[in-house]
Amino acid sequence: MVTRKNFIGRLIAALVPAFSLSFTGVTGVSKTIEKRKGHMADSAIRTIIPLGFQWETTDPFLFCVHHEDFYPEGNDDMGPNASLQGRDIGQDFVPKDGWRMYHGDRVPGFPRHPHRGFETVTIVRRGFVDHTDSFGGVGRYGEGDVQWMTAGSGVQHAEMFPLLNKDSKNTAELFQIWLNLPKANKFAAPSYKMLWSENIPVYTTEDSTGKLIKITLAAGAIENKKAPSPPPDSWAANQKNMIQIWTIELDAGAVWTLPAAEAGLSRNLYYFLGSGLVADGQEIPEYHRMELNSDRSVKLVNGNEVSQLLLLQGRPIQEPVVQYGPFVMNSREEIHQAFSDYQQTEFGGWPIPESDPVHPRDKGRFAKHPDGRVENPGA
Repeated sequence: MVTRKNFIGRLIAALVPAFSLSFTGVTGVSKTIEKRKGHMADSAIRTIIPLGFQWETTDPFLFCVHHEDFYPEGNDDMGPNASLQGRDIGQDFVPKDGWRMYHGDRVPGFPRHPHRGFETVTIVRRGFVDHTDSFGGVGRYGEGDVQWMTAGSGVQHAEMFPLLNKDSKNTAELFQIWLNLPKANKFAAPSYKMLWSENIPVYTTEDSTGKLIKITLAAGAIENKKAPSPPPDSWAANQKNMIQIWTIELDAGAVWTLPAAEAGLSRNLYYFLGSGLVADGQEIPEYHRMELNSDRSVKLVNGNEVSQLLLLQGRPIQEPVVQYGPFVMNSREEIHQAFSDYQQTEFGGWPIPESDPVHPRDKGRFAKHPDGRVENPGA
């Protein structure tokens, strides 16, 4: 069992990279990438880059990871009914037997850990996440739900992946995306908003041969479909910032054109499932990122199987970024202050003994907010 005494030091060490990074706006990042991969003249595609476990992003996005784990049956604790021998418990990121424990030692997931200065957008396509935070918020969401959490001035939360099925396999698939906050909102009050699957729009269209294109909108809009509003302090709350977070599914053989937006936006298209995709006349290898010129449309011609893509788009914040592990600020001094504040206040403390809490197996999807408001989707 993860204890309060040893957990925070271990997790901070795991989250803090071997370096801190600092950049201003999207231009410097793009130039680095272009030197590595080469600029593609006369194309809507600026660069094509292979994806690793952590996907490269550009301002205003900070981080993206695609978790896909094929867990076995669950045990009585909602952990895997399988041996954990041979795993680096506490930092298990190797997909042994098709799944990982991450920082969990009983239930997969991410026990209590702090954040400051940005937002997390968690899109759960399959499986469930159990949320607990230092201000009294709790919930379970999944199977198409999205949680949008504004860390702001500082919050601790736990994100555990309960394996609810005892008699069948448990597949978990989710994206976690970090969206930066501008300096003016770095110290916004922590909060989270649930975008339940019942309220998330899906745009569907057909090409000239009847092949289906399906776009699920966690943020942004397309034609007559508009995603639910993000939290009020988010960079996405201002429509002028043109934040789009879409998952795109193309039928085998489907042809569809991603519409042009305005110039100067950060726009990345992540091709994470499929084969034989051609974009703007170029064949795109599976599990690659396309950095796009935002003011140009991109014709997608799919191969012989269903393809899946993620679109991240937004206006760059263009402020200095200094990131150190779970804290993202505008200066090194603010990072030092974040560590000091966390040591003194623990960002609200932790309301329960366990660092890796899960809710009762039969609880269902719900959210209880710090103000006492309760949501029960589908009820």
